[in-house]
Amino acid sequence: MFDIDRWREIFQSISKNKLRSVLSGFTVAFAILLFTLLFGIVSGLQNQFKTAFADDATNAMFVRVWKTSKPYKGLQTGRRIQLKNKDFDYVKEEYEDKIQHLTARIFKSVNITYKNNQNNYQLRAVHPDHQFLEKTIIDEGRYINELDLKNNAKVIVIGRLVKQDLFGEKPALGKRVNVDGISYKVIGIFSDEGGDNEERLTYMPVTTAQKLYGNNDYINQINIGYDPKLNLDQAITFGNRLERDLRKKLDIHPDDQSALSVRNMAEANKGINQFMFALYFIVIFVGSGTLIAGIIGISNIMIFVVKERTKEFGIRKALGAKPSSIIGMVIQESILITTIAGYLGLSLGTYILSAIGDSLEKYFIKDPSVSPGIVIGATIILILSGLIAGYLPAKKAAQIKPIVALRAD
Repeated sequence: MFDIDRWREIFQSISKNKLRSVLSGFTVAFAILLFTLLFGIVSGLQNQFKTAFADDATNAMFVRVWKTSKPYKGLQTGRRIQLKNKDFDYVKEEYEDKIQHLTARIFKSVNITYKNNQNNYQLRAVHPDHQFLEKTIIDEGRYINELDLKNNAKVIVIGRLVKQDLFGEKPALGKRVNVDGISYKVIGIFSDEGGDNEERLTYMPVTTAQKLYGNNDYINQINIGYDPKLNLDQAITFGNRLERDLRKKLDIHPDDQSALSVRNMAEANKGINQFMFALYFIVIFVGSGTLIAGIIGISNIMIFVVKERTKEFGIRKALGAKPSSIIGMVIQESILITTIAGYLGLSLGTYILSAIGDSLEKYFIKDPSVSPGIVIGATIILILSGLIAGYLPAKKAAQIKPIVALRAD
């Protein structure tokens, strides 16, 4: 394999037949280039999906209610459905074994003032588990806890951009802000991978909001983090059962989609997985077809190589060369051409993805790239391709009898 004289002969053969060598490598280079571009685009789509759901837990469910669109059990159309604490407690007790995290949400638009600075922000009144469902990153201080709920504490957690608006570069932790005329203590500052809009939010205990803003037990939404041990199909079944049970409890028609919905991330994840599987299958199918065409092309050209060098191989055998040395020489030449061409295609594909990556975001393709696993796989494919493409003509060359080879035209 590392015989210098053999490698010298291989390079001489390639240099004497430049056009043949270029043509034999072109199909492989094109196949790997296409393979790289397609995998990069699929990877970019996958990155876009991850970014779109970056600020929500992958095992989340969202229970929302609106007005009814169908009469049911003597109740009229247009009835406003209202979730209450008892509905939250029902979900908590009924499905305890299937739930990892659980929180209510109350939405409110508030005006927050600190000294001479003020602005309007969206407030979410929540339970402590909301931090994990929303993937809230605490930069300073802490999040809401159970003691805050129990004491109806007037505390608030503010987003990074809220802190920037109201406090600038000055510390905000422990300071008091005025929220619609009521004083709250800032106990935490957070950031969120969801972007600027998510970092202009504020959080307070759900019990505090219920007491101070309406003196009732109403909630707007229930968010659930199902047990991550459930597979996607089990999580979807759980979500469907939860929706059916809540419809019965709230006297909502089974087919009334306007009154209640359970948005289940498991359904979205399953759809994305199926879509990505189909894309990867298409990429592998197309790339493999092109690669096979390249292998056939190299194999055909290697047959011509063998034919051109028939007399040479006959003389080698007459002088005592072993068939294995002839097979090895032909296979080495095939592997060398395939590997060089393949890496040229891989390098070009990687460069193109890097060069045009940012311009593809408008097509929902984010940071297209090729993973190390694909590079390793491509390397293995290249070696095997060269081996396959060169073996058959090499075997034929090794079987030629010296007397027949010497008579060859």
